Amino acid sequence: MNVKSCEKVEKSRVALTISVGAEEFEAAVNKAYLKMRGKINVPGFRAGKAPRKIIEKMYGAEVFYEEAVNIVLPDAYEAAVAEQKLDVVGYPEVELEGVNAEGCTFKCTVPVYPEVKLGQYKGLEAPKAEVKVMAADVNARLNEMADRNSRLVSVDRAAKKGDTANIDFEGFAGGVPFDGGKGESHDLELGSGSFVPGFEDQVIGMKAGEEKDIDITFPQDYTPELAGKAVVFHVKVNEVKVKEVPALDDEFAKDVSEFDTLKDLKADIKKKLTEERNTAAQRAFEDVLMQKVADGIEADIPDAMVDAQAEQMVNNFKQQMAAQGIPFEQYLKMTNTSEADFKAQAQAPALGQVRMDLALAAIVKEEKLEASDAEVDAEMEKVAQQYGMDLETVKKYLRADEVKEQVLREKAIRVVADSAKAVAPEAAEEEKAAKKTAKKAEDGEEKPAKKPAAKKTAKKAEDKAE
Repeated sequence: MNVKSCEKVEKSRVALTISVGAEEFEAAVNKAYLKMRGKINVPGFRAGKAPRKIIEKMYGAEVFYEEAVNIVLPDAYEAAVAEQKLDVVGYPEVELEGVNAEGCTFKCTVPVYPEVKLGQYKGLEAPKAEVKVMAADVNARLNEMADRNSRLVSVDRAAKKGDTANIDFEGFAGGVPFDGGKGESHDLELGSGSFVPGFEDQVIGMKAGEEKDIDITFPQDYTPELAGKAVVFHVKVNEVKVKEVPALDDEFAKDVSEFDTLKDLKADIKKKLTEERNTAAQRAFEDVLMQKVADGIEADIPDAMVDAQAEQMVNNFKQQMAAQGIPFEQYLKMTNTSEADFKAQAQAPALGQVRMDLALAAIVKEEKLEASDAEVDAEMEKVAQQYGMDLETVKKYLRADEVKEQVLREKAIRVVADSAKAVAPEAAEEEKAAKKTAKKAEDGEEKPAKKPAAKKTAKKAEDKAE
């Protein structure tokens, strides 16, 4: 194998012209003969027994060349990539330039990791919200805790909106039961909207032991089997229950936490809310900063990197849908979208993610950042604690090189965030509006601002005095 040329072309691609000599190609031709001889019929010889020279005499010397090229190309290409130290990011486009008994020559055009020029990544500005936790926020969290610790108690009255009715039901279409239309001892919160529209409203007013038929027409966008159909549900109410919420007092605090008083529980809630909001504000601050860094890089990004990222995004979405029990094909029908359109829509966010990844990698390189084994282990330990798993189990599912990359990314983000200036969101919006106005003025779109009326009056007075 010999690399005749290695040239850079647009979109961060490299064109490799590779030649394979006579000896190497002859070995490939012989392998092709051994592989193909059983499929070639030669009069006077049993299948697979005809000598190579006889076959070549009958069908031409080139009879094995195509298969020989297929045999020799992968190894020659990999050797050429290694020799030129190329960081390839996709599959090559191959063009055969010549083949004969003396060997073959082919050109492989392959996308490579692009050269990245960083823009400004230190000393940036971004809005950062001031974190405040009010008494109403604490009370809202307390009410959530109380709601989670509530219980349902039976009442002897007609069901109201907000109550929970325990029901048996069965649906009939044209007098015939349909699949999925039957349930027993089902707790239905009236007003939750969890059943088909119109169903819950007709259960309101029913008492325990009461039965009745409910007429329902399914929406047009429901499952194809029932969309737009008029059906009848036979419903029996077994029990009517109301939610009993515990009182917010010291006893409640003891039941739901490690604190003895409601005052101490409130203090802990305020502390945790403050931590949560500080974390969220810092994350939002960092997101804006990193978007600026990603927008500021210069890189001739190959299409292969964007396509691969888009494909990964699509696959991740398919997995999310599957986890929710929704086949991807069903989702496409529900949204009236084709898979090709869905993939096309993923291109823009994929490009954004690729730019972000390139920016972070460039900062790691520029700052000579490193991740020690201890830091990788600490990150794995954090994951283990977060999900309640032992460290050895985490190590089975997380690859050390992926965790190392994550540690480096976080270090790169800290480099940007630690050198940045946080401004109030209002100031950031005012600055943005000012820049927009200035840009319009430069383009001749913005008219000069009129003088205030008071200044006009003063100017007229001065003119009269003169």
